Amino acid sequence: MGLFGKDNKKTPREQVREWNSKLRKQSMLLDRQIRSIQREEEKVKQSLKQAAKSNDRDVCAILAKELVNSRKAIARINTSKAQINSVMLNMNQQLATLRVSGSLQKSAEVMKCMNSLVKLGELSDTMRELSREMMRAGIIEEMLEETIDNTFEEPEEEEEVQKEVDKILSEITQGQLGKAPAVVSDTLPSVKESKGAAAIEDDEEELSEMQKRLEALKS
Repeated sequence: MGLFGKDNKKTPREQVREWNSKLRKQSMLLDRQIRSIQREEEKVKQSLKQAAKSNDRDVCAILAKELVNSRKAIARINTSKAQINSVMLNMNQQLATLRVSGSLQKSAEVMKCMNSLVKLGELSDTMRELSREMMRAGIIEEMLEETIDNTFEEPEEEEEVQKEVDKILSEITQGQLGKAPAVVSDTLPSVKESKGAAAIEDDEEELSEMQKRLEALKS
């Protein structure tokens, strides 16, 4: 019993409305994060354009990779927003069925979404609290801490990352720089591939000089 004999325990309807309010606040927090990332993106784009004018391909490649990472971060945040919206939609459905059933119903969809949201660093504390409340209310089952804490993202293939970097370079520099700088080869092209057999002997001295210059660059 609460103060003056009043019971402070929330009704299912009050609880659902409170959850929806907390979820809306978390969604607004994610919106702010997206805007912050986008502001930083604009700064990186300007730096990339300046580096392109100076034909500094190495710097351009680094800045392009930053843009790749920021866009992926925004994509992950938008996925989390969609999961929050899914939980809120389910909560509204719970309010609708509450009139008929008189109690909150277990939801596999909410379980799935909350299991993902507790892994998002920015929201983990709030989502863990909501998850505990939903477990007590019987909407979701207990989530295993091992599943939450040991989750990690698979590293992306370097080739896929490179494709995204090249795409951004072409996009931001309007085709001026279509590809990131390639790694310097440790070997020179075969002479036979570029010259006829009759010219091989004449080019041996030049090839030797080129190899020496390459070794000097590598050292």
